[in-house]
Formats: sequence, C-alpha cells, structure tokens
Amino acid sequence: MSKLKGEITFGMNRIYLMFPELGFRTTYLSVVNDLVIEQTAADLAALDMPKFLTWRSRKFFSNLQLSTSNLPTFLYSTYDSPRFSPDVRGRIWEGATVTYVTMQLAFHMGISEVYLIGVDHNYDTKGKPNTTITSDGDDPNHFHAGYFGKGFRWQLPDLETSEIAYRMARQAYENAGRRIADATVGGKLTIFEKVDFNAIF
Repeated sequence: MSKLKGEITFGMNRIYLMFPELGFRTTYLSVVNDLVIEQTAADLAALDMPKFLTWRSRKFFSNLQLSTSNLPTFLYSTYDSPRFSPDVRGRIWEGATVTYVTMQLAFHMGISEVYLIGVDHNYDTKGKPNTTITSDGDDPNHFHAGYFGKGFRWQLPDLETSEIAYRMARQAYENAGRRIADATVGGKLTIFEKVDFNAIF
C-alpha cells in the first residue's frame, strides 16, 4: 500500500483507522451512511483533511468544534432515482454504497483512471440487505476488528443494488473515454476489469 503515497486517493468510512499503518492519509475521505457518520462524528471532525459527507448528516456535527478550514463538503445525496451524476453539485444517487458516491466524486474531479483497492464485495455477516444490526464482537468483514466493532450499529450491505450502481459507473466512465479497474486482491466484485495492484505503478 505504500506505493499509493503521493497518488490521489479516496478513503471511505473508517479507513482512517489504517492511517498509522499506511504511514500516510488518503487525499480525500467519503462517508455517506447516516449510522456510520452519527457514531464517528467526533473522529471525522478531528480529521484535518477534505471530507465529503451527506447533507442530512450535518446534524451530527452541531455540538462539535469545526474550524472553518476543516469544514466538510456536504453532498446532496438520495436513496432514490438511480443515476450516475457526472456533476456532484446537484443531487446524486448513493447506489447503496459509499464506493459509488466516490466514483461520482472522482468523475466530477476529472480523474480518468480509477483503481479500486480493498473492495471485497463480500461479507461474512449475512442477512436481509439494509437491515440495521448491532455488532456483538469484533468486525469480521473489514481490515480492523474495531471498524464496526462491538456495539457499533450498521446496516447489512445491499450488494445487488451496489452492482446496479457499479454497472452505471462503468458505463459512464467508458462513455467518457475513462476507466475503472479493480485492483483488489481476492475481491468478489466482477463488474470491472481485474488488474494486478503492482502493475498499475
């Protein structure tokens, strides 16, 4: 992962738990799930880096100290009306995953090649999509046991809707002469071209 240092990178959700191990911070951070933002608002507020959050989450920061130089950029996102938005200044569809929102952000910024890293698209925890559950122990689905650790409330993934969104993103990028490739090691996502992580540098 050290090869990513100096590249434009987007981290998502609680990627900041990996920053000490990485030895660098991602360029940007995206978080759109209400439960995640509500429970990590203090962490997010303390991160001095560009952050993209949902407009509806602003209420979770009302009692926190935010310097004017560290204000999040709030996105007007929705669960409805599936679409890919090349301009994120308007309303954007979340596609049931922060990864899709981040793909739209990257497109808006003019990034022509996107490489997915760590998008496993596979969860050990099973159940009805979008159901809110409370973790009863260490998180078996992410890189850190405390990511959605004991007592953390989170929603089970909606992988089917995510795949619909990913196909829309792939088409939008291809139509614009751009590219999304998947450099995840061992991931289960099959929507994007697979590439070797070490070969992209």
